[in-house]
Amino acid sequence: MIPSVAKQMIREYIYAYSALSPQTGDCFSVISPFCNTDAMNVFLQQLSVQYSNYRIILILDKAGWHISQTLKIAENIKLLHLNPYSPEHNPVELLWREIRRKYFHNIIFNSLDEVETTLAEALLKYHQQQEDIKKLSNGFLPY
Repeated sequence: MIPSVAKQMIREYIYAYSALSPQTGDCFSVISPFCNTDAMNVFLQQLSVQYSNYRIILILDKAGWHISQTLKIAENIKLLHLNPYSPEHNPVELLWREIRRKYFHNIIFNSLDEVETTLAEALLKYHQQQEDIKKLSNGFLPY
C-alpha cells in the first residue's frame, strides 16, 4: 500500500506584520491580506498609536515595503535596517519560527480562513504571554 499525502493545489496568501520587545515581552501584530507599502503604513500607524508613549526602534530587513519612499513613519518610530541576509539579527524572526513550528508544521488547511484563524490564535497566545516573548528573544537583550 502506498501512503497518500494531501497537497495544496491553489496558492493563497495571508500576511502578518509584528513587532516585539525583548525587554518587556510586549508583542504587537496586524494580519493583512496584502504585503506592500500600504499595509506596512497601516502597521506602523497602529503600532505608533498603541505605543504612543514609547520611543520605538524597529528592526527590519530591506524588503521593498520596509524601505519604500512612501512609508509614513511616525515621530515615535525609528527604523533600523539589517544588513542583507541576516534575519537572525531580528528578534521577531524567533516568533515566526515558533509559530511555524507549533501551529503550522505538517498541517493542511482547507481554506485561507482556517490559516488566518490559526495565525490569529497563535499571535494572541504570544501577545498574552509576555514571559514567552522574553524567553524567545532573550539573546537580543543588550545587557
